[in-house]
Amino acid sequence: MTDATLRSIRVRFDAGADSYDSSAMHRALAHEVASFVDPGRGSAVLDVATGTGLVLRALAQLCPDGGLQMAGIDISPRMLEVARRHLPHAALAVGDAAALPFATDSFDLVTCVAALHLIPDVPAMTDECARVLRSGGRVVTATFVASDPVGHGRPNPARERFDSLDKTAAALGPSGFEAVRHRIFRHGKDAVLIAEWSCSR
Repeated sequence: MTDATLRSIRVRFDAGADSYDSSAMHRALAHEVASFVDPGRGSAVLDVATGTGLVLRALAQLCPDGGLQMAGIDISPRMLEVARRHLPHAALAVGDAAALPFATDSFDLVTCVAALHLIPDVPAMTDECARVLRSGGRVVTATFVASDPVGHGRPNPARERFDSLDKTAAALGPSGFEAVRHRIFRHGKDAVLIAEWSCSR
């Protein structure tokens, strides 16, 4: 991928950082994912493309006594500014999902919610997820099956690459991931596939 591609993504999400949390769908999806993953006290969690940290914030509500070790990475500095205001104790880094700045075998759970279609180099990203996961760790993805064009702008062909379990499995499979369970989350005209993946590496 080119620096220009990452730069365009950064500019787009920097511009929307202050209003991102106003999306009722994204807030509801974050809570749905948090209830789906049930990370367990003491787990180390990494949220890839964390944005304003909605998923980490929802997970923190499940363990309000600080029972989770939380980290996040995003290409947008402005989105992370918002996340830091809500998650002062999380390790939040500006960076590329295809080159995670975290140690090997350091997380029990990696999440990537409503963002897989935005990542330019998905094979590199999934390889990185496999690298940072501890033995027995898992990945949880949330990808659009259908999306409301009013809420998300014009149709986005990139979302169609992950709009079924089979398509998402084809993307994650080469990095050693296999589907464990899944469900469909619906919010208005949006439908999102939430899936858990185990790693055989």
